[in-house]
Amino acid sequence: MYWMSRDQRVRDNWALLYAQELAMEEKIPLAVIFCLVPQFLDATMRQFGFMLDGLQEVEGNLAEKNIPFFLLRGSPALEIPRFVKKYEGGTLVADFDPLRIKREWKEAVAGEIDIPLYEVDARNIIPCWIASPKQEYGAYTLRPKIKRALPEFLEDFPRLLKHPIAWRGKTEVIDWTKAKKTLQIDRTVSEVDWVRAGENAAQKMLREFLRERLPWYHEGRNDPMEDAQSNLSPYLHFGHISAQRIVLEVTKHDANRESQEAFLEELIVRRELSDNFCFYNAHYDHFEGFPDWAKKTLNDHRKDTREYVYSLDDFGRGDTHDQLWNAAQREMVRRGKMHGYMRMYWGKKILEWTESPEEAIKIAIYLNDRYELDGRDTNGYAGIAWSIGGVHDRAWPERPIFGKIRYMSYHGCKSKFDVMAYRERNIV
Repeated sequence: MYWMSRDQRVRDNWALLYAQELAMEEKIPLAVIFCLVPQFLDATMRQFGFMLDGLQEVEGNLAEKNIPFFLLRGSPALEIPRFVKKYEGGTLVADFDPLRIKREWKEAVAGEIDIPLYEVDARNIIPCWIASPKQEYGAYTLRPKIKRALPEFLEDFPRLLKHPIAWRGKTEVIDWTKAKKTLQIDRTVSEVDWVRAGENAAQKMLREFLRERLPWYHEGRNDPMEDAQSNLSPYLHFGHISAQRIVLEVTKHDANRESQEAFLEELIVRRELSDNFCFYNAHYDHFEGFPDWAKKTLNDHRKDTREYVYSLDDFGRGDTHDQLWNAAQREMVRRGKMHGYMRMYWGKKILEWTESPEEAIKIAIYLNDRYELDGRDTNGYAGIAWSIGGVHDRAWPERPIFGKIRYMSYHGCKSKFDVMAYRERNIV
């Protein structure tokens, strides 16, 4: 059996491929199970709807491979052992997730079933625990390790075969509409219509990026008014596409070298650095997870006077004195995706306009996880920790409130892109 969690796809999935290999060796059927929890962190209908639409496509693609898909409902720690015991599963394969809550679920499941359980990193190109055995200080310390290991792991995927042994147990037709209705979540954050879920849509978005945006990614990626980003982050978050597949396609594409290198730095080094941070740091979403120098400098400036202090509701409405920040927040609320450059500015201003760094990280994570399609992701947690707590960064010249944390300003943004055009585009 394959316990699908983060990597919600059929193609290019090392965990599913390994599960099939084990099933073929044992000459037994293969099934895929997904456990739908009624609520998860601050995810809303926006994220759950996108996920369930993608899983419905997974069900159909698996059927073509003679592999049944089971949608369980409830706590994985309870429902997965119950399912495995019911069908006397021979082996359970789970995909890797670096976030603590998922690891705890897997430990609980392993303690309840008396069968082998294998965890496979289908999310990263180099398995997280192989890329580094410890938390890294920054990209400069992880990059050489990635480069040394990459040739061994960056290979093309074998094809998933049509499974030769049919499932012998009972299967049920999944009522996807009912599954959505059973969720105990906030439905006031609407689903978005500019991007479709699923691995087929993800592959289409990749082809579009390679053709239309990769050639000038290096020049336009930090300009929110330029359409240069890949738009693949929602698909990567839900595992609708493999990062390794993207790398393979980018490296063989005829684009300028600077754009290739800039994009691959983000997709490989920076993304795997985020996983490294969340995997090895149990406090990745709290002040305690910041480096010692950052905690000291923020502590030294706790009592600094704040010219502006806003509440969670003020931030959520995009109701501050800074119309650029408001535009970024409204972009996120409306589209479920804020431009990457603006996410840095957005996070740093929350630190500047709250009474403590603890409150700042709490508000930033809440808003990110509530509105972003790729919320509750290692990239989001690491990005917020970088903006507010200096994670993966260095000390900068000291200033009020921020101490030695890197500062970003409205005027700095004006020097990089058309701030007024961005504000006008995101007026709600």
